Amino acid sequence: MEAHRQRGIVVVAHNIRSVHNVGSLLRTGEVFAVDRVHVTGFTPYPAHPGDERDPKLRDLQTRRLAKAAAGAERTMPFERHADVRALLASLRETGYEVVGLEIDPAAITLADYAPPEKVALVLGDEVTGIDPALRAACDRLLEIPTYGRKDTLNVSVAAGIALYHLRTA
Repeated sequence: MEAHRQRGIVVVAHNIRSVHNVGSLLRTGEVFAVDRVHVTGFTPYPAHPGDERDPKLRDLQTRRLAKAAAGAERTMPFERHADVRALLASLRETGYEVVGLEIDPAAITLADYAPPEKVALVLGDEVTGIDPALRAACDRLLEIPTYGRKDTLNVSVAAGIALYHLRTA
């Protein structure tokens, strides 16, 4: 188990709409010892030193997010980035394999993926997923097989399943 903890894992949350999903993602990231959550696009995020958002919006988002995060909004490291593509390039330059979690014909199943020592998991919009241009910027696409009538999962649930695999595979 100690070897699994050595794997570097970061999450890139791009255009996540729901503060509750972001809170849940921070909490799940804490549970699976994610090194950092990077928020990009319109993804909401908790208050932080130097936060330049309107104070009312900042406080409202932080309060709502905190309900799902259960304290992880204070302990899970996160960074806000204006340019997701520049972030992915930077992560790749520092040795991360960039993998998108998405239903896509080019995706391989999560069970067939052997994570490297450093992996960046990209998550996208709850409605439209990862946009095609951002999918193309990923080194690989991963998908979670489904067996029921529904073929999609909530983004924070899907992230939990993926992070479990990335941490334990």
